[in-house]
Amino acid sequence: MSRVANYPIDIPKGVDVELGAGALSVKGSRGSLHSALDESVDVTREDDRLRFAAKRNDKHSQAMAGTLRALVRNMLTGVSTGFQKKLELQGVGYRAQAQGKKLDLQLGFSHPVHYALPDGITVETPSQTEVIISGIDKQLVGQVASEIRGYRPPEPYKGKGVRYAGERVRRKEAKKK
Repeated sequence: MSRVANYPIDIPKGVDVELGAGALSVKGSRGSLHSALDESVDVTREDDRLRFAAKRNDKHSQAMAGTLRALVRNMLTGVSTGFQKKLELQGVGYRAQAQGKKLDLQLGFSHPVHYALPDGITVETPSQTEVIISGIDKQLVGQVASEIRGYRPPEPYKGKGVRYAGERVRRKEAKKK
């Protein structure tokens, strides 16, 4: 069983944490995030630390304590430094261009793909084949990256498609005569 919840979280400088009845609010230099707290987890604040403990000694409460600790740690990291995912486009004619709250993609289809960005997400395209997705909510950044990759996942024969930076695509051998 994981013991992640036993380790306290240090609150970074410049981040305000407010514990309410069943809710947690975090404000930092990049923005603010809110989360509901599970009733089976006890959250306490001691100076500049947050501690998490299960209220009951059952498996569900202990699992939720570790999960809530990880989520709150991601919230604190998000409002202080933020999160980033990088995507690479590989293929002849595959291009990306950021235009405000929209990302235009040329992925080898007969039509361009227009992806509307949700609130709290910013996209940069340093080159035509690179996309950098950033925001304060780790789950939302990963979800947007996954949706963009889902338009044209990398295929195993030529390796064309949208992939995460550093992702290795296992290539298959072509059919032999």
